[in-house]
Amino acid sequence: MKNTEAKKPLIVLTAGGTGGHVYPAESLAEELERRGYDLMLITDCRGKDNYKGKLGQIPNVAVFSGGIVGKSKLFKLQSLCKTCVGIIQAMFVLLKKRPVCVVGFGGYASFPASVAALLLGIDLVLHEQNSVMSRTNRYLCKYAALIAQSFRNVKNVPVGAKSILCGMPVRANIAALADKTFTPPKEEKFQIVVLGGSQGAKIFGEVVPQAIQMLSPQKQKLLKIFQQCRKGEEKLIEKKYENTESEIVVSHFFENMAELYAGTHLIISRSGASSVSEIAVAAIPSVLVPLPTAADDHQTSNTKDLLDAGGAVVLAQDEFAPEKLKRILEDLMQDGTLLIKMSANARKVGIKDAARRFADAIEKEVLKA
Repeated sequence: MKNTEAKKPLIVLTAGGTGGHVYPAESLAEELERRGYDLMLITDCRGKDNYKGKLGQIPNVAVFSGGIVGKSKLFKLQSLCKTCVGIIQAMFVLLKKRPVCVVGFGGYASFPASVAALLLGIDLVLHEQNSVMSRTNRYLCKYAALIAQSFRNVKNVPVGAKSILCGMPVRANIAALADKTFTPPKEEKFQIVVLGGSQGAKIFGEVVPQAIQMLSPQKQKLLKIFQQCRKGEEKLIEKKYENTESEIVVSHFFENMAELYAGTHLIISRSGASSVSEIAVAAIPSVLVPLPTAADDHQTSNTKDLLDAGGAVVLAQDEFAPEKLKRILEDLMQDGTLLIKMSANARKVGIKDAARRFADAIEKEVLKA
């Protein structure tokens, strides 16, 4: 329900790209709207009017931007020119709308509006979703009014910077799972969810089916597996399971993630910030396989809190083999007490009220409300 008091000032959010940037922006937008703030999103052409939920309901403005990491010199030059144009476009938007602050969620799509805010003397708030500060935020944080961290020990935060631990804002229906009691499967099937991040994960489509095939037919019959894959590869992955006794559902995108999480006993996943944070908040035992090519190996760093707490098994990609996964599955399927312990340990790490903490910090540290 919206706040019925007088409308508060405008806050501009700027985000785009993957779920790691979009989901926390979505959660913060919901919280800020509840508090009565007017909202706007500045994104790039990929995001304009393509968002669902709260980000799709607030005004969207697209500006030019471009990524430069891992690209050719010509592409970098083109991206630089586009970004400069995007900064000017964003400046016109901010001059017209006069927000009290701009909240940036990292990634190159947020860079033009973030720089425009700094040039115009508008307070910039940054959200760093990973445990290693992104290159975009690393540059901007020197001038930011506040840095909100998802993880407890974020690398590359400048000494003296005003930063807070707020956690990774997760979708409200997933945060609602935080108080749900984890119970090992009894009469129902042992449910596994396999997530590969925004681009899927080819190795999961190879290793997981092989590991399942190595299980005894009796154990296979106990399993229900929901596996995410790249779009267009659904039939290929399904075929790899055709000689097993397990119940399989393959899709490039699952709409009902909260519902899936609620009935899940184990997650096999990459360790992007959103995935790790949702797993911790929902208190689900997990096997995490960091993406080895992630910038600054941040996905490995993202697993540290869960690993140290005993809430997850973490395997480097070169360790993630069918035989090893098969042994892990056998151990977890036959030991309900281990699953309960992992769930309890994951819950200790999760921050279920991250959006509230983030909004509180903006009001207290930036708006002085």
